Order: sequence, then structure tokens, then C-alpha cells
Amino acid sequence: MMIELLKCKLHGVKATGADKDYEGSILIDSAWMEMAGIYEYEKVHVWNRSNGTRHITYAIAAEPGSKAIISNGPAAFMVNPGDILIIAAFTHIEEVKAPYHKPKVVLFDQDFNPYYKASV
Repeated sequence: MMIELLKCKLHGVKATGADKDYEGSILIDSAWMEMAGIYEYEKVHVWNRSNGTRHITYAIAAEPGSKAIISNGPAAFMVNPGDILIIAAFTHIEEVKAPYHKPKVVLFDQDFNPYYKASV
């Protein structure tokens, strides 16, 4: 049997923009996507620690090193620049392998630099 587990997350990253007129998605600094293991166009959950909203969208790669986190389309109504977000992706795994699965977690310091990359 397959079960769904956390694959990876960017924890405590700052939203840098919101574009309500864009067709959808969330732009993410591609260097951070690579650190976490998030693929372009992969489904991601976005949890807003600043206002409590949650939504699901897909990731689009922004310029590496840009520190860009830009919520687009209808989801832009739930994210304001400066909001603190958690962006997570999930995977399906065989239940017998679940005890050995370790998600990748990228945490951010107060200046929103990734400071820790680990498996929890």
C-alpha cells in the first residue's frame, strides 16, 4: 500500500511579492528549490504563518539567488509581501519504506538566508 508523506519543505521563508493578475503558481528562488528537492511545476502546499491561510499550487523556478517568493493568481489574495510561509511538497511511498523515509527541510534565518538543510 502507498501512503503520502512529507517530501521536503522550505520553512519560514518570506514572501517577496504577490501578483493577482498572473495565471497562478508560486515563484520560488530556484536555488532554494534545488536545496529542498522541489521540482518546477511540482504541486506544493503553501501555509501562511502570518495569517493562517493555506493553499495548494505549483512551483515555478525564479532566478537563483533572487530570494524570490511570489504568490500568483487567486492565491495572491492570501499572501502579502513580508508574510512568513512554509512551502511543502509531499510524495507517495510504499508503507513498508515509511519508517526509513526522511524529508528534506530547509530553514531560514532572520535575514531569510537558508541556514540549515537536514532530514528530520
